[in-house]
Amino acid sequence: MLTPGTILLIVVLVVAVVVLTSTIKIVPQGYNYTVENFGRYTRTLEPGLSILVPFIERVGRKMNMMEQVLDVPTQEVITRDNASVAADGVAFYQILDAKAAAYEVSGLDNAILNLVMTNLRSVMGSMDLDDLLSNRDTISEKILRVVDQASHSWGIKITRIEIKDINPPKNLVDAMARQMMAEREKRAEILEAEGSRNAAILRAEGEKQSQILQAEGKREAAYREAEARERLAEAEATATRLVSEAIAAGDVQAINYFVAQKYTEAIAKLASAPNQRVVLMPLEASSLIGSVSGIAEIARAAFGDEAGPTVPPSPPRGRPQRPGFRVPDSGNAGPSAAG
Repeated sequence: MLTPGTILLIVVLVVAVVVLTSTIKIVPQGYNYTVENFGRYTRTLEPGLSILVPFIERVGRKMNMMEQVLDVPTQEVITRDNASVAADGVAFYQILDAKAAAYEVSGLDNAILNLVMTNLRSVMGSMDLDDLLSNRDTISEKILRVVDQASHSWGIKITRIEIKDINPPKNLVDAMARQMMAEREKRAEILEAEGSRNAAILRAEGEKQSQILQAEGKREAAYREAEARERLAEAEATATRLVSEAIAAGDVQAINYFVAQKYTEAIAKLASAPNQRVVLMPLEASSLIGSVSGIAEIARAAFGDEAGPTVPPSPPRGRPQRPGFRVPDSGNAGPSAAG
């Protein structure tokens, strides 16, 4: 059974524990505590050990000073081109002023969520669907700028706002898929047409260069052929002039050589014809032999007796003479007997 002394000791111990608990406060790292004096804010306790006046001061709000994240629930948004989409995201914020965050707004997390959702619908509703799907960074930046400016008086800093998903209706997704396929087919046809055009241009350029080179080759060949003909004509003219000068000087053998050369060339061409199988010598072949004789005379005249024996003259054309007769002279009327 407890004695009065024991009861008094227990009361003293309880009062001492209560006093110590209300006087000594340990603030963990990443938190700030506000101190209230009879319900009025007086100061903020930093992380570590702090002493309060018992029964007069007490801890008001325990504020988390670390960066925190809030899930933004899915929102139905009507875009500027009347497309209905569902979008959600996340918001990151950090308390910079514990006093303002504790006493300037009631329900900080709920206030931040509502502010982000209303601005998300406002920003996304002012854009077309195509811009909405391809400009998530722009949307996040606009929402972040507006929300951070609106919540600045709450002693917080909105660090990031990210759009997680943008989900158009299924029929709109199917239409976008068909549009994408049509756009890709159009680009493929355009690229194929450009490739065909470039190939045709290159082929035309190649044919043009080929024709130019062929024309230049033909022109060069014609020029060379004309030059060769000119040289040949000059040689022929020189030969003709030399023969003419020899004839004018009284050298009859020169004309015999010239005529024999041309006649021999004509006979050679006649014999070398591809469709010629039998060569018939004309009746004037004896003239060729006479011309050869003239050539021999020219050679003998040029080189003397070393040129060799001359070719015997060809027999006279006509009927052969009978023994005992001779060809009458121009002044005799009939044949004479042989003596």
